[in-house]
Amino acid sequence: MILVDSSVWIDYFKGVPTPQTDMLDLLLGYEPILIGDLILLEVLQGFSKQSDFNKAQELLGELEAIELGGIEIARKGAQYYRKLRAKGITVRKTMDVVIAARCIENKLELLHDDRDFLPFTEHFGLRTLL
Repeated sequence: MILVDSSVWIDYFKGVPTPQTDMLDLLLGYEPILIGDLILLEVLQGFSKQSDFNKAQELLGELEAIELGGIEIARKGAQYYRKLRAKGITVRKTMDVVIAARCIENKLELLHDDRDFLPFTEHFGLRTLL
């Protein structure tokens, strides 16, 4: 299963061509794509026009949704964060720690365009596309 980060969805809905948005376009309808509850929040809150919000909500509503957080993911995420800090690496957003922890723990692949996920790939085996 593939979880797509908001960094990709935002560019996708803006029509920004990137390797990640091109990959997403290829995967939609052919591979199981997951939307995380907090990713859904991040993406939908960015729409200013109601019509764009409605279209995005319709498309994203067709995907399988998962809860990203929870107590166990919070604990695992804190452990990952602390281990990275001990190596001198600071992850800028707690949301990225939660997403990475969920993907690592559930063996999900992540499609993203955010450098904060790179240490999770290098040090903890986060599986990513591209």
